[in-house]
Amino acid sequence: MADAGKPARADVTSVVVADDHTLFRELLADLLSLEDWLEVVAQGASGTEAVELVRQHRPGIAVLDVQMPGPGIRETVREIGRHCPETRCIVLTMHDDPVLFRGVLDDGATAYLLKSVSSRELVTSIHSVIREPERIHFSVTRNMIRGLDGPAADRLLSAREVEILSYVAQARSNAEIAATLFLAETTVKRHLTNAYRKLGAVSRVDAIRRAMDAGIIAPYQQP
Repeated sequence: MADAGKPARADVTSVVVADDHTLFRELLADLLSLEDWLEVVAQGASGTEAVELVRQHRPGIAVLDVQMPGPGIRETVREIGRHCPETRCIVLTMHDDPVLFRGVLDDGATAYLLKSVSSRELVTSIHSVIREPERIHFSVTRNMIRGLDGPAADRLLSAREVEILSYVAQARSNAEIAATLFLAETTVKRHLTNAYRKLGAVSRVDAIRRAMDAGIIAPYQQP
């Protein structure tokens, strides 16, 4: 565990990592520590420890495994939000569970990522959470996105954003999309920017890939 008295740099985001699998947790902490803009200040092995460590260190980010001893992930996220609302919770899971997905987002998690993501995708998602903490960032399967409703749905893609992304997947330019939908090109750009933020995407191609992986848009087939 890092020294609690160590002063934090203004340009560095502190992180608490909680997972009951010691090897995975330590490797994850080492991976995040390679980024000069992140500092892992503490590690825990249960939901109870995660809440206590967040209360002690008040980090910018808490990376939480779904299955840990303690009160359960949903209560853990709620407790962190209750005591440290400035801490953003990123939930890691192996489970393709739409109910859990909806639940943890409604309870206040900022990101929900499958453990099948690459290390670069994880780091990119954390960076996106820091940049846009009010957005949901996720890497999920088609099954998990179906039927999403409640508070979490309000932060996902709008119908217009989905429509525009579908045209982008067809390799349409912003000008072509604007003409097709009778919109100003600046409006198309604004919708795309919002969609990128919500998806945690770093580029046009990345946004399409994430939207397709989540089942939000269908893969485009050339007629």
